[in-house]
Amino acid sequence: MDTDLSLLEALDELSSAEDFLDYFSVPYTPSVVQVNRLHILQRFHDYLGRYAANMPPEESAQRSIYRLWLERAYLDFVESDALTEKVFRVFQQHDLPGGGHTSFVSLDRVFSS
Repeated sequence: MDTDLSLLEALDELSSAEDFLDYFSVPYTPSVVQVNRLHILQRFHDYLGRYAANMPPEESAQRSIYRLWLERAYLDFVESDALTEKVFRVFQQHDLPGGGHTSFVSLDRVFSS
């Protein structure tokens, strides 16, 4: 990857969990990533979404924060698993008005986040 790219330009070129982990120099076990790659990226996105309003303007500080949250997202799945972490809405149970639970997610909710 071109080292002269800005952070945003570099992020646009990354396409896999491995690309992100390599770019931010986060050490990882390939077998963990192979099983959890989408979950890791979604958790990373969720972490960044919570912090976006407080992102410092300096690119070097932003890189550090991105790396921190990517590493945390990866470690979430080293220490746990996708079923336990319930990153995606389809894994989240909701109570039904008449009793019981469902994991049904309507399409409008899928595309709203």
